[in-house]
Amino acid sequence: MLRVSSYNGVEFVGVYAVANESRALLPRDSDDRFQEDVTLALTVKCSRGTIASTNLIGSLVALNSYGAAVTNFATDEEMLAFDGLNIVRLADRLNACGNNILVNDNGCLVNPEMTDETVHALEEVFNVEVFRGTIAEQNTVGSVCKATNKGLICHPSASENDLRLLRDIFKVEPKITTLNYGSPYVGASIIANSKGGVVGNRSTPIEQGRVEDALDIIS
Repeated sequence: MLRVSSYNGVEFVGVYAVANESRALLPRDSDDRFQEDVTLALTVKCSRGTIASTNLIGSLVALNSYGAAVTNFATDEEMLAFDGLNIVRLADRLNACGNNILVNDNGCLVNPEMTDETVHALEEVFNVEVFRGTIAEQNTVGSVCKATNKGLICHPSASENDLRLLRDIFKVEPKITTLNYGSPYVGASIIANSKGGVVGNRSTPIEQGRVEDALDIIS
């Protein structure tokens, strides 16, 4: 299922929430409608909280079925939201994990400026091979792409080489699109897993259709 929603009126829902196949973490002040949209579309259990005492959960956390990478500013209490998963606090200066890491259960692509130590830590946490690279000449691969275990959407300026790289790493077919009425920051505009997605409320019907096709989401 694909639903259209916003976080307190803000269309960049992927900045504020994160999900994997079974759980989602939303800001503490998100309204009931937003939680309902995420719960129904992704078929997950939702909880509410903060990361590093902020609501920027989607920007600060990267998640797959095996583990979570979280900014090192997250508190011990905040980390309880990921109980049962492998967890790492990234001390890398590029510790906005959701912006700098693109991951599903098959592979991971990270900002090319991340350190060898970070790459090794992420391989342990996510249980996948980790590669460095850019998409559409953007280092923040998590903000310009979104990968699930069934598909991948990416920045509309992604090259053929970019698409080939994504296909090889994530073992799904990547497709280009925009969201939120033309924004290339598709990762910042969606929350998704293999069962469904929530896109920002400025996304057009054409953009929604592209997402449904690319991520194999049944309406």
